[in-house]
Amino acid sequence: MENIPVNEPQVSEITEPTPKEKKSPIMGFLWEVFQTLAMALLLFFLVDTFVARARVENISMLPNLQPGQFLLVNKFAYRWGGLQRGDVIVFHYPPDPGVDYVKRLVGVPGDDVRMQDGQLFINGQAVKEAYITSPATYTGEWKVPPDMIFALGDNRDKSSDSHSWGFVPRSDLVGKVILVYFPLDQIKLLNDTIITTP
Repeated sequence: MENIPVNEPQVSEITEPTPKEKKSPIMGFLWEVFQTLAMALLLFFLVDTFVARARVENISMLPNLQPGQFLLVNKFAYRWGGLQRGDVIVFHYPPDPGVDYVKRLVGVPGDDVRMQDGQLFINGQAVKEAYITSPATYTGEWKVPPDMIFALGDNRDKSSDSHSWGFVPRSDLVGKVILVYFPLDQIKLLNDTIITTP
């Protein structure tokens, strides 16, 4: 009788799965901290791209803004839209661009601005100004040049502004104030006060 070779099944070696290395609790904590900080920095830079912060330093914008208040400023308001008379704005002070001022945008390029007997006139039209502390006691007339704006404080006689040192280059605008965010008990949105002329 012939011996017929039988193919025996090959038995492979079975290896035990190696247990996963346990992460150190300290490394896990540090990784979480790193992720949180990275996300916070990313959000900060994203917000900082669109929003600036400013602090009210003096009484030139009373009664609407108080010294010590912190403001959020829309940096893209005038890149995506036109200048709007009546906006509260932040800009680099032309004689010292390292200093930022908060004022109200009163005149846009081409406007004739006149202050007479406490009344503001724009392009010959009297403007109602419910936001001012009291009428100005100074007089003057200004023609706003191209690429410039005319800005006044709401506390007219206690404000260093365009009536005393001149126009603001449009390129010096930081943006439009949208919110008082500190102190917490003074949080408020700034209402749009639109000054229109015919």
